[in-house]
Amino acid sequence: MKRIPWLTGAALLVAALVAVPILSVVWSVFQPGQGNWPHLVETVLPDYVANSLILMAGVAVGVVVAGVGPAWLVVMCQFPGRRVFEWALILPLAVPAYVVAYMYTDVLQAAGPVQTLLRDLTGWTVRDYWFPNIRSLGGAIVIFSAVLMPYTYLLARTAFLEQSVCVLEAASTLGRSSWNRFRTVALPLARPAIVAGTALALMETLADFGTVAHFGIHTFTTGIYRTWFSMGDRVAAAQLSSILLAFVFALLLLERYSRHRARFYQTSRRYQPLKPIRLRGVKAWGATLFCAVPLIVGFLAPFLILFWMALTAGHDLLSARYIALTGNSVTLAGVAAVLAVALALLMSYAQRIETSRLTAAANLVAGMGYAIPGSIIAVGILIPVATFDNALSAWLAANFGIRTGLLLTGGIAALVFAYLVRFMAVALQTVQASFTKITPSMDDAARTLGRGPVVTGLRVHLPILSGGMLTAGLIVFVDVMKELPATLIMRPFNVDTLAIQAYNLAKDERLTQAATPSLVIVACGLIPVLVVSRAIMRSRPGAKAAGRLRGATAAGPEAVA
Repeated sequence: MKRIPWLTGAALLVAALVAVPILSVVWSVFQPGQGNWPHLVETVLPDYVANSLILMAGVAVGVVVAGVGPAWLVVMCQFPGRRVFEWALILPLAVPAYVVAYMYTDVLQAAGPVQTLLRDLTGWTVRDYWFPNIRSLGGAIVIFSAVLMPYTYLLARTAFLEQSVCVLEAASTLGRSSWNRFRTVALPLARPAIVAGTALALMETLADFGTVAHFGIHTFTTGIYRTWFSMGDRVAAAQLSSILLAFVFALLLLERYSRHRARFYQTSRRYQPLKPIRLRGVKAWGATLFCAVPLIVGFLAPFLILFWMALTAGHDLLSARYIALTGNSVTLAGVAAVLAVALALLMSYAQRIETSRLTAAANLVAGMGYAIPGSIIAVGILIPVATFDNALSAWLAANFGIRTGLLLTGGIAALVFAYLVRFMAVALQTVQASFTKITPSMDDAARTLGRGPVVTGLRVHLPILSGGMLTAGLIVFVDVMKELPATLIMRPFNVDTLAIQAYNLAKDERLTQAATPSLVIVACGLIPVLVVSRAIMRSRPGAKAAGRLRGATAAGPEAVA
């Protein structure tokens, strides 16, 4: 029997642990429950399916319109504010969707400042006019589209940046207008990236709990939470989780199928800086407005509202309560970030040193967690871990008279495990991208000097990877700070976080007070978003050459009246 190298074995162990929640959910589907499943199928399941499908369709259209158009404009056109929009359009990623939902609810509800001002100016009463209800499917679609738009913007913008200038210039010489070049050349080439970004946004929509719970929209995530805590039926919760899991995998398969034959390669090593089209007059200010709307709706307005609420009527961040909440959030996020980066480093290094199908498969499985909603992960972990806790406590009590209680679920261990399953992919992809920048000749040189894989990793790879590891840790840290469903289901007693505090206050309609913890979460999210934005701005091949050419005498950009 062939011995499996220790790095490969460690990678397989991590992948097996990540797969536990999925296997647990699938296994629980076939277990006898409390008889609630037929009732759920007859009453609420059709609403869960219908609402989820409507949300997905609306958000898909919203993120494509709000993300792809601005991506093309900032890459190919020159207009007022373009350099600001290049990085600012990523900022909505720093704001959790549920925070935006809380803020717009407070501002746009009947007792909010907008409708109050309208009544003061017109003398109307609430019954005299119609005002769109933010707490609706339509309101949720707008909020998800505004907050998740950066997924399509980032990938579409990267795809546009990497497209060959020669192809676009060839279309121009054939008499194609700017719109035709976008529609017939650039858009088809960028289709795989656009579909991938849309799929990410839809997976985040399916995973959301705070927004749909606050708006009273029945979806799978709210159904899983209510079935587990209100009905106490873990089997029915697992059965709902399995259907949601089927939605997620269907989404992944659709994304793969949409690009399975779409293969576009750069055959030239020569890159030229893109020559932006200078927009003038109405077109220029129209482009500015088109880019400004998603930025204002998804980041600027919520951030300013949060800041004003926290400043005028928010809670004291220096109180003992908020110091404890911040400490809990930072501790959980910090522990999860360190462990995620360490495990991602282990798995990426195993794939580099011991190239095999086993390590490739292990990395693939470990990266699946990001596509799985936190509620499913929580259910999939709680079922086996709680069973293990109870069995261990009963065995120790029967044999040694010792009752250990809930060793894993009673502390933060199970919760941190859920974070690792959920966000391992984020750290893994970032660390793997950093590994690709290290040439194999460095490994060969270390091997000829008699250095083993451990010494090579510590002395050669680790110093080079430090920047990528820091970026990965920051992103995981912020994702954990924002995570609500898994935290809400799995947190130990008397261990609350800033996300839980914001949710509880909003649930009690204390939206102004919810601004304080929400603002801290948003502020923490800004740092990694800006780091990622800076990295992307330098990502296009030939970017350094373009920088040297910038400012040199060249033909003026094409003018569009």
